[in-house]
Amino acid sequence: MARTFRRQRTAQPIAELNVTNLIDLGFTLLIIFMIATASINQEQTIPVNLPVTSQSPQAKPDPTTKFENITIKADGTYLLGTRVLSLAQLSRELAVFGARPKPEQPVFRFRMDATSTAQQYLSVVAELQKHNLSRISIDTQVK
Repeated sequence: MARTFRRQRTAQPIAELNVTNLIDLGFTLLIIFMIATASINQEQTIPVNLPVTSQSPQAKPDPTTKFENITIKADGTYLLGTRVLSLAQLSRELAVFGARPKPEQPVFRFRMDATSTAQQYLSVVAELQKHNLSRISIDTQVK
């Protein structure tokens, strides 16, 4: 008599799907995006009372253009991005940007407090000129 060594198939389709791991993944991605978004918009968190101007049409910047923020606060402090620097330290940082080829140099966005002095602005512009950096933009707010 011949014997069969096969088992009977008892595998049935799984009726429930365990989604606990998917929920954990979703919350992890949510936290990562929240942190990344906060760091992307970090230059907007520096409180500065921008000067007021009338609204005028603006040309769209080239999407490949890189921007660096220089903030001049009313108390005379200078910020490059989010780092607080003295004018001498700012000059050293600008020298690094000036050493790059012209197409790779960023556009410097000035964010000045409305009560900051023209002398503070002109001293930064002089440092930019010293390092052959000529592309600037001034942020303002609309009336």
